[in-house]
This record gives sequence, C-alpha cells and structure tokens, in this order.
Amino acid sequence: MLPVKTFRVPQVVITGSGASKQVGEECKKLGLKKALIVTDQNLVKLGIPDGVKESLQQNGVEHATYDGVNTEPVAEHVQEGLEAFRGNGCDFLLAVGGGSPMDTAKAISAMATNQGSIEDYMGQGKIPEKGKPVIAVPTTAGTGSEVTPFSIITDTRRDLKMLIGSPFLTPAIAVVDPQLTLSLPQDITAATGIDALTHAIEAYVSVKVQPMSDVLALAAIELIAGNLEQAWSDGKNLEAREKTMMGSLMAGMAFSNSSVALVHGMARPIGAYFHVRHGASNAALLGAVMEFSLEGNPARYARIAGAMGVKAGGLSEMEAAQRGAEAVKKLIKDVSIPSMRELGVGKEKLEQLAPKMSEDAIASGSPGNNPRQATKEEIIELYKVAYGE
Repeated sequence: MLPVKTFRVPQVVITGSGASKQVGEECKKLGLKKALIVTDQNLVKLGIPDGVKESLQQNGVEHATYDGVNTEPVAEHVQEGLEAFRGNGCDFLLAVGGGSPMDTAKAISAMATNQGSIEDYMGQGKIPEKGKPVIAVPTTAGTGSEVTPFSIITDTRRDLKMLIGSPFLTPAIAVVDPQLTLSLPQDITAATGIDALTHAIEAYVSVKVQPMSDVLALAAIELIAGNLEQAWSDGKNLEAREKTMMGSLMAGMAFSNSSVALVHGMARPIGAYFHVRHGASNAALLGAVMEFSLEGNPARYARIAGAMGVKAGGLSEMEAAQRGAEAVKKLIKDVSIPSMRELGVGKEKLEQLAPKMSEDAIASGSPGNNPRQATKEEIIELYKVAYGE
C-alpha cells in the first residue's frame, strides 16, 4: 500500500515559446485589475518585462513596478514592495525574473493579508491567511520558484536565510516562456541550470519521495542533462533553452512535493555568510555532496545515472551510481561552474565559520531528508572538499 501523499501545483501552468504574451488574458479571466510587477533593474534595462506590460495593457489591466530586487531577496525588499503594492492600489503580484523577484513577490503577497513582518513566518505552515494572487513569469531555467510553495528571504540583521513554506505561497499561475531566457549570460545559464539539476536529483533521492515527484524528477534530469550544455554554449538555441526550462519546471514541481536535501541545507549558509547566489552555491556543492550520498541509496542514484545518459550494462548498482556522479561532475565542469574559492569564499573565513554553518545547515531541516545522513563533522569536511574542487 502506498502512503497518503499530497501533490500541489499552481492552478494553471502555461508553457512554450511566446507564452508570456498570454499574461494579460489570464489576468482578465481572473478579474484582476492592477498588477505590481516585481522585477529587477537589469531586466528592466534589457526590456524583458516590456512584452508582459504590453499584454496587460491590451487586456485593460493596469500595472505599477517595483524593480528593487537587485540582489538575492532580503526582508527590506519585501517591505519596500509591500509599500509599493499598497501605495499603488494593486490587487495582485506579477513576478518577472529569476528566483529573487519570484520569492519576493510571494512574500509580498503573504504580507499583504497577514500581520507583522516576514521574519515572523520563518518555517513551515506559519502563514495564517491566503495572500494576494501571484502570477510568476520566470526568466531563468533554474529555481522553479514559479511552481513552489516556498520563499527564501534573507534576514540581514541575523545573517540568516529564512525558508518560508506554505501552500499559500504557491503562485496561482506560472507562465514559462523560453524566449525570456535568450539573453541570459553564460554564467547565470550554467548556475541556474545546475541549480535545477540539483532540485531534480535531491527530489528523487529524498526520504520524502512520492510516485508523481519521481516521474517529474527523472524527466527533469534527462532534459537538463541533455540540453544544458547546448543552451550554455549557444544562448540563442531556442530548442535547448526550451527543454532546459521545461526540466527546471518539472524539477520545481518535483522538489515541492518531495523535498530538497543536503545540498540545499549546506548552500543556505554560504549565501547568508558570503553573499553567494543560491544557484551558484548549490552548483558548487552538488558534486561533492552527491559522491558522499551515493551509499545511502545506490539504486536510486543508479537510475539517475541512466537519466544522465550513462550506459550501465553489466555494472552493479553502486558502480552505476558512481558513473552517474561522474557524469554530473563532468557536466558541472563542462559549463564552467566555479568552485567556492572562485566564487569569492575566503578559506580562512570558511574554516572559522564552518562549524556554525554546519549547525545552520542541520537546523534548516533539509539535510535530514538526505539518503545518507551527515554529521556536523562530515558537513564541515564536505565544505572543505567543495572549496577545493
């Protein structure tokens, strides 16, 4: 007998080249009147939100813009965005960007109908009231935030990345248009792509797996493994961009309904203490953590190897699993993912902070979902291994 599981996704998911042109029509169907577009200044300069704005105008939907999310999201962004939302008389959020604008928009949505500050809702299931509707239009193929019930916001006073989880944070509509990723630079294409691969791998090996997330996770691994390098080497390759983005979408649905694990738990302190972007932190850690974790569930890692394209005929499960880890590390190398050292993480500071970072990682809960449990000392050692890669 299968255990009872809940599987949650947005009400509507629209995919395909040019999908963002349908935003205004979908808003009109929901009776929405005025959007606060949450984005960043770089995207505004590139004109990325322009097509979405035009779609709104064509359908009689007004908009205002908050473009202050120029770093990973912090509590101050949420407060500023909330003031813009209320001050402009908006009734829904429209996130256009990567994980930072999407996570910020989801947090603003929650605070528009709940008391206190976003710091009050750190953790799982603490948001009491449903927020304002969120429509998410990702411009990267990585975070999966367009389909997740999570928002990661940094509390700058405590140097703490807060994981906030609630079904109320899941966007109402996700609009996934690969055309919006064509101008992504190589480094962001690589980091977000490996971030999505991390989501898929951890969703598949998590102790909280379920059948529907399994299907999506393996499909995501296959799509990302087969197309990320092409999207990275030729940013105008729309087919590779589309397949990578579909992999990211599937990975987001997968981990939202199973969980992430050790990589994510270790990545959050890197972001908090060294201000490295979340996707880059995940990417720098994935190879080392995956090799550590293989013995926890060789059968599942062997199936990941198959999704990565590894020919495993005649190999034992552990041998196939190891080949899969090698394939992941090769992809990481092929798309020039920087090591922690290359990301600007100082060795002396890392050695000093590693014990506290390990404690923070464990406290996040994510490492508890890993197929092989890691002690505080083992996590400290994994930081050292990742630093040297």
